[in-house]
Amino acid sequence: MKTTLDINDQLLADAKALAAQQRTSLTRVIEEGLELRLRSQAAPQRGKLRLPVFKGRGGLATGVDPLSNKAMLAALGDDA
Repeated sequence: MKTTLDINDQLLADAKALAAQQRTSLTRVIEEGLELRLRSQAAPQRGKLRLPVFKGRGGLATGVDPLSNKAMLAALGDDA
């Protein structure tokens, strides 16, 4: 379909340069831009995922060797 658009002169010049650089048409560059914009609008916007962060209070129990898996598991006892 053909249509007429009023496009900012600099934006049009940049789009033409990009099309020439990619050896494609100006139409294809504009179509790709519209597809990207429409796809981002269609995708549900999610809020930022907040992960829990350990503040580092407490530390290891006395006498537990942090370099030994066996010692660490033994310190957990029945909680593991």
